[in-house]
Amino acid sequence: MKEFTKMIRRYIAPYSKYLWGSVLMNILSVVLNLFSFSLIVPILKILFSLDDGTYSFIPWDSADVATKDILLNNLYYGVTSLIAAWGPARVLLALCAALCFMTALKTACYFGSAAVMIPMRTGVVKDIRMDIYNKILSLPLGFFSQEKKGDIIARMSGDAQEVESSITSTMDMLIKNPILIVGYFAALLFISWELTLFTILFAPAMLWIMGKIGKKLKEKSLEAQALWSDTMSQVEETLGGLRVIKAFLAEGKMSARFDLITGAMRNKNSRVATRQALAHPVSECLGTIMIAIVLWFGGTLILKADSPIDAPTFIYYMVILYSVINPIKDLSKAAYGIPKGMASMERINRILESESDIREVENPEPLESFEKGVSFRGVCFSYPGSERKVLSDIDLDIPKGRTVAIVGASGAGKTTLVDLIPRFYDVSSGSISIDGKDIRQLRIRDLRALMGNVNQDPILFNDTIFNNIAFGVEGATMEQVEAAARIANAHDFIMEKEDGYFTNIGDRGCRLSGGQRQRISIARAILKNPPVLILDEATASLDTESERLVQEALDRLMTNRTTIAIAHRLSTIKGADEIIVMDEGRIVERGRHEELLALGGYYRKLNDMQAL
Repeated sequence: MKEFTKMIRRYIAPYSKYLWGSVLMNILSVVLNLFSFSLIVPILKILFSLDDGTYSFIPWDSADVATKDILLNNLYYGVTSLIAAWGPARVLLALCAALCFMTALKTACYFGSAAVMIPMRTGVVKDIRMDIYNKILSLPLGFFSQEKKGDIIARMSGDAQEVESSITSTMDMLIKNPILIVGYFAALLFISWELTLFTILFAPAMLWIMGKIGKKLKEKSLEAQALWSDTMSQVEETLGGLRVIKAFLAEGKMSARFDLITGAMRNKNSRVATRQALAHPVSECLGTIMIAIVLWFGGTLILKADSPIDAPTFIYYMVILYSVINPIKDLSKAAYGIPKGMASMERINRILESESDIREVENPEPLESFEKGVSFRGVCFSYPGSERKVLSDIDLDIPKGRTVAIVGASGAGKTTLVDLIPRFYDVSSGSISIDGKDIRQLRIRDLRALMGNVNQDPILFNDTIFNNIAFGVEGATMEQVEAAARIANAHDFIMEKEDGYFTNIGDRGCRLSGGQRQRISIARAILKNPPVLILDEATASLDTESERLVQEALDRLMTNRTTIAIAHRLSTIKGADEIIVMDEGRIVERGRHEELLALGGYYRKLNDMQAL
């Protein structure tokens, strides 16, 4: 209940005006319903000539007569007066017309109470998805190394939709049904408190039985949603690895895996759906039992000589009592829907309540420019949850305007080292400083604004070439984008495209070659014009011709900048001011290309291997 209340405050409270609109509409519908049903009594008396009494008007402020008796007497007085003036047939027609008119108003209020909630329902699911998306943007990269992409997608899609269908849909029930139940029970008490007291004895038993049936639903829903995440994860893996699946003839294997997961999800969902399907028949059965018992008890009252209730009034009572059954059934459905939705909300909260270990200090130091350089002092690093050191005792100075290359075997810690500079991760011990200021004391936005990245696998977006180059640069003009593309050796192939700079490049740039994607990535870095450039094996996966074009673009980009280049091909970093050689998370050699070759150590070994 605490989680449900928390969700209400966070997501439902901003839409409180719609809730009040629904409350008003539901109150009107209850009043109109009661008045329309009340017309049944005089209609029955006219049809069957059950009332031959005479009535006279009683003033509404009469102190010696009960309010109930005044109301009923004056109602019958009005009907008998109309019968005397118009005749029974016309009065019957007028009462039937009034019944139809009030029913039309009542159904209009029902519609209004549901329609006014639609902006809240659609708004809540949109807010949840925005919160998840913004949280994804704010969480550190380490979080996503421990989570499956498909699971995160499932929480944003399936779980958010489940919250919308299971919780916000039940909000209408939670507002409407208590109003209906209270209004109808007040009318029942007004008509006959003896019958109502007898009836109330059965309502708690019915609600208790419904609660017992729904207790286990939340646990089952959590299991079903977890399997939905596994399904989305496999779909995401399949789309990303389709080329490998086809190449290794693994279609059957992947299909069998998918069938296993979806089969398990089907079984779990079947159990959840079975429990939900119990809600209506169980409440229907219990409601019928309650009606039958009330019929028996009310019948015994009518058969008495001094009965406090006559037959038409008893029928009116039964009509209202039966009208209470539907709101109670809807509340029982809400008792199922809320736990199911809260199971999804619990999965969503695992993302929303995740804490980032990359924290910004309250009063960060200003960083308006880059003047001196980057320094590592005693830096050690282990990934969260792991005790194995990826980096150990790193001491390194990168002066402004210098090009420093980092080489080593795969797994040596090269990429991890450069990921620490923009604080994608924080050091486990030691410190990294820029211009003598510890980067943990700087504003993250200011820190990352100094840097531009070009990765081995260029990350592009399903958008136009223009928007990919201008990504992250507000207000970039066509002239600026084109100038950056020329420097990156990209302008010529862009102009060969049908729509030029406004050509859509597809998902992750799939409509471009590897070299073209890399040159777009370089143009993006050129347009940002960062003082510090990080190159992560930017030419490692390219063919010879593409590598030449990209390397020319990189050489232009590196001019007059501080460059940190992770290199796989040693031939591309021969001119670096300093080469850092890493092995198993440590710096084992450093110097210029010729100096390292002369040492005859690890670097020489790497160079000889590539020369073969």
